Amino acid sequence: MDLQLAGKTAIVTGASRGIGRAIAVALAAEGASVVAVARSGDALRQLVGALPVPGLAVAADLREDAAAEHVVAQALGLSGRLDILVNNAGATVRGDFLALDDGAWQDGFALKFFGAMRLCRAAWPSLRARAGAIVNVVGIGGRSGSAEFSIGGAVNAALLNLTKALADRGVADGVRVNAVNPSSIATDRLQARVRTQAAAQGVDEAEAARRIAAELRVARFGTPEEIAAAVVFLASPRAAYCQGTILDVDGGQTRTL
Repeated sequence: MDLQLAGKTAIVTGASRGIGRAIAVALAAEGASVVAVARSGDALRQLVGALPVPGLAVAADLREDAAAEHVVAQALGLSGRLDILVNNAGATVRGDFLALDDGAWQDGFALKFFGAMRLCRAAWPSLRARAGAIVNVVGIGGRSGSAEFSIGGAVNAALLNLTKALADRGVADGVRVNAVNPSSIATDRLQARVRTQAAAQGVDEAEAARRIAAELRVARFGTPEEIAAAVVFLASPRAAYCQGTILDVDGGQTRTL
């Protein structure tokens, strides 16, 4: 299926590895130029150099107030247009609520929520001019509370609500805004969690991974490429009637409505 993305320009944050990298690769495979954003400049340049279409590596810390305007300006400098914004950057720490200090909370919101919010605001005029699309990569933790994921759950819930609010604005402005909720995806971050559990339980990593999947009541972990496929579809004109859609790509982990 042709997703009608050839010639478009997309910003992808958190693009140096994992889900973000897979999204950048998938968009480029459809013919879109990718402005890859993360803090790791070397990894970004390696990624962009391997893409089949022209792209741009922008090393930026999206926790900084001025970063969003800079990223959008770089994207417009690449091709004079901006059609797609994928907000994927952001990780939050797990842990005991009583042990998480203000700094952990502020850092959790600074990148994933405020970084995404500022990019949406900075990119909106250009996206409106191109009838463009925003896809927020959030996480199923925003749908239900978990004792060890209090920061991540709160941040994700806020970003899901922002998705709905901007989708409401987007009806009038011609900007589509949707979100994808991954669950446990086979990335470096999940592998670190597997190693920690393996050490704590005295089992090998394969057994620890099996136990985590069983606790989540899923058959297996997802892959970054599976998340990327959903994101690229929502970013494309093929999803023209999706507005405010929140798509759980989680292997059946989410059992609530």
